[in-house]
Amino acid sequence: MAGALNKALADALEADPGVLVFGEDVGALGGVFRVTDGLAARFGDARVFDTPLAESGIVGTAIGMAMNGLRPVVEMQFDAFAYPAFEQITSHLAKMRNRTRGRVGLPVVIRVPYGGGIGGVEHHCDSSEAYYTHTPGLRVVTPGTPDDAYRLLRDAIDCPDPVIFLEPKRRYWAKGEVTSSGSASPGPGFDRALVRRAGRDVTLIAYGPMVATALETAEAAAEEGWDVEVVDLRSLAPFDDETVCASVRRTGRAVVVHEASGFGGYGAEVVARVTERCFHHLHAPVLRVTGFDTPYPPPKLEEHHLPSVDRVLDAIARLQWDDEVVGSARA
Repeated sequence: MAGALNKALADALEADPGVLVFGEDVGALGGVFRVTDGLAARFGDARVFDTPLAESGIVGTAIGMAMNGLRPVVEMQFDAFAYPAFEQITSHLAKMRNRTRGRVGLPVVIRVPYGGGIGGVEHHCDSSEAYYTHTPGLRVVTPGTPDDAYRLLRDAIDCPDPVIFLEPKRRYWAKGEVTSSGSASPGPGFDRALVRRAGRDVTLIAYGPMVATALETAEAAAEEGWDVEVVDLRSLAPFDDETVCASVRRTGRAVVVHEASGFGGYGAEVVARVTERCFHHLHAPVLRVTGFDTPYPPPKLEEHHLPSVDRVLDAIARLQWDDEVVGSARA
């Protein structure tokens, strides 16, 4: 995935001289996770460059650049490092188009490595998506596969609106074919969810780092007789009600999975939307499997905090099956 993101940035820089990439250590070092490796050497330090350790200044500078016709792509080194920039993001980046009645757009992409699973500590493993999705004026997307990482980042850079691009850092080393070459390839729209695995009995709704976990769970669930469908949200804001609700209406059951804490988490919005739109199709309440309502734990405990295959299987088992015949057991 890290290589796919690097290729997307390189292709965007090649295609548009107005694209700039900057942030802490993204230049000569190539970023903490090497996502920008080699870009400064290839495109020069006028277009790919390091900044001071000042996230508010990074985003404020990007806003000014975008107001003058450039397309900045900035990196927040870690998820929680972005909080000093939150006032710039919510008060200015998200509101400028509305404030100017559409006269001033801000095509800024803020790349945020987020989530746990890397043995990090607090301030390095936050899942902060709900802060951004609750802010009107921002698009929020997160890839679950290397191919989607390329596709979504190219689309984000081309987008006329500000985009919070959440990169699941535990999946940076995930392998997969990237079919794009030189430009974003045809595929699902920038704001569309995608059914990653078809199934008949229950829908697992996941995004970012939990897509792989959901797919692994679906394989394990098949051994228990459950035929599981997996929907990758891809776009958190705006939300693709059509694809998600079509899946839940087919299966009649749903579980939402994310790393962030459960209380007030993004999954609560998903559950509400699905329940409002699919109530008469549901055979059981929509459940959530999330991180716990605690600050992120020390590395030795994070495996207990993060949603696992076993925890998701337990949620599926609680979906009021009774003696219903399901999945592969159907005649």
